[in-house]
Amino acid sequence: MATTFLKAKWQNLIMANYEIAPELLMPYLPKGVELDYFQGKTYVSLVGFLFKDTALFGIPIPLLGTFEEVNLRFYVVRKIGNEVRRGVVFVNETVPYKIVAQIANKLYKEHYTAIPTKHKWLLSEKEREIVYQMKVNAVWNTIKVVAAAQKVSMQQNSIEEFIFEHYYGYTRASDHYSIEYKVNHPRWDIYPILSHQIHCDFAAFYGPGFSVLNTTQPHSVMLAEGSGVSVDWKRVRF
Repeated sequence: MATTFLKAKWQNLIMANYEIAPELLMPYLPKGVELDYFQGKTYVSLVGFLFKDTALFGIPIPLLGTFEEVNLRFYVVRKIGNEVRRGVVFVNETVPYKIVAQIANKLYKEHYTAIPTKHKWLLSEKEREIVYQMKVNAVWNTIKVVAAAQKVSMQQNSIEEFIFEHYYGYTRASDHYSIEYKVNHPRWDIYPILSHQIHCDFAAFYGPGFSVLNTTQPHSVMLAEGSGVSVDWKRVRF
């Protein structure tokens, strides 16, 4: 049985998904994995969610265990014989605490930065309003959805299933090797989106290569309920 490094609850995950040219992702592609396509297209997702009740090796983290995370990720596959492992690569991940960013960068060679973040949830019997904000260059950027209050199951072979059903993380540790780790959680239910607002300066956040997203409307926006999540301690270098 795999040793668990991290346990937490991931709650109210917003995914704003954008079609993007594959060549824009190639500089970030780890060695040994390939881009994952949905109906012939590649996607990046701007993600906002609440990281709650974090524990490392079963030990709760006082004061710093609950925080917002915003990240930009894309989708890959690693083929090992007849096995296909579907995973994600993070262009960047932002959290409000420097120590959290430092631990993740050191142990998993990820690309975390620490910036101010905040969130607001308004939940009623009819709808869920979920907002995440992050501050860059003195400007608050916003990811907001209003969704129906009643959750539904993801459909087989849907864009929602493609976006959410990736259970490995891949990191480009250097030009010569990559790191793989496993993320465990059940299949999530989703809330139908009624409206959304995305105000993000992608160029300022993630570099000029993603400036095209500043003037691109998302292909789709989703809200998942979330669940308890664990991350295996085992890291595979390949």
